[in-house]
Amino acid sequence: MPLRRLPHSCHRFAAMLGLSPARRVAMAVRFASVSTAAMAAIGAMCAVFADPAFALSAQSAADRAVLAQRWAPVHYQDVDQTGAHALGGAADYIARYDFDGDLDARNNWDRAGQAAYPLAAHAYYSVVETATHWYITYLFFHPRDWTDSFFDTEHENDAEGVMFAIARDGSTYGRLKAAVTVAHTDFFSYVPAGSDWTGNAENVDGTLSFLAHQGLPHPVTAQEAKGHGLKAWPAYDIRGDGVIYYPSSSVAEVPSGPDDRHVQYKLIDIFEPGGLWEQRNNTWLFSGYGNFAGDKSGGCGSGAIGCTANAANAPWGWDDKDDVPARGALASDPAALAANYFRIPEASSPVYTYNPYR
Repeated sequence: MPLRRLPHSCHRFAAMLGLSPARRVAMAVRFASVSTAAMAAIGAMCAVFADPAFALSAQSAADRAVLAQRWAPVHYQDVDQTGAHALGGAADYIARYDFDGDLDARNNWDRAGQAAYPLAAHAYYSVVETATHWYITYLFFHPRDWTDSFFDTEHENDAEGVMFAIARDGSTYGRLKAAVTVAHTDFFSYVPAGSDWTGNAENVDGTLSFLAHQGLPHPVTAQEAKGHGLKAWPAYDIRGDGVIYYPSSSVAEVPSGPDDRHVQYKLIDIFEPGGLWEQRNNTWLFSGYGNFAGDKSGGCGSGAIGCTANAANAPWGWDDKDDVPARGALASDPAALAANYFRIPEASSPVYTYNPYR
């Protein structure tokens, strides 16, 4: 059977699976000898699986994991080894919020750097969904926000991140249209080259870059040393020592040292049972809604202006100091935040089909 006689629905299904033209020819050849009735049945089956109703859905934990893995950034982490609180550079490694095996956030500064509690690389994600877009938030956690300057402050725990807006354009994973990053109390906006999203109430701050990972282009983000503000690379970059993290669904590696340029980080769903969202009212982990607990023990603030208690925020506590969207909207109401930050030419639904934050 010539390739042109393969049912159109099977071409759509093959495209969803990412099959090359050569593989589609092979599929057509395999079906060449089947009866007309059998071919009709095959076409009907392809139509079922190519139907958008059977596309990835954020309501499925497995599908959320697939989407998060697909768009997870290659992540540049600048590392500084100077000062008593640098832990030889380890104070800039990303980790789990419970890297020490407990949910007490007030001992994380003290235990960071201890051999018993290696800082294996993890990052957290949430996926919320409308009929037109997926919004994927990534959180990178550090046990310390530190300094080697007397004229700066420190605090226990640090959690900053990025939100990617993905248009559900009929392809398997959608198309990444924009990113908003968290750098302390400021958000920064980026779009890929060629994106038709433009600035609205907020200006676009730069272009989102991509690097190939496992055969697919992934966005590239970067965090500064010490304070860990996050922007799209190269707005921040590695300056000297640094770690480059690559996403994984199953592997969490500890950097071999402060200048390890290939470390895998494991992705964890914020909405998993017993996970970060379910712990939001745990007073050992949080001092208030969206605020990680943190105290001044373990020398935090020594040699600096001071140590600020309860200073780190979970995604539902992130806030830009001078924008219109409410505190936490980057994660909990990203459709509204995106509509405020960007002019969006395609249809953009404000109604969530999956959003446990609300």
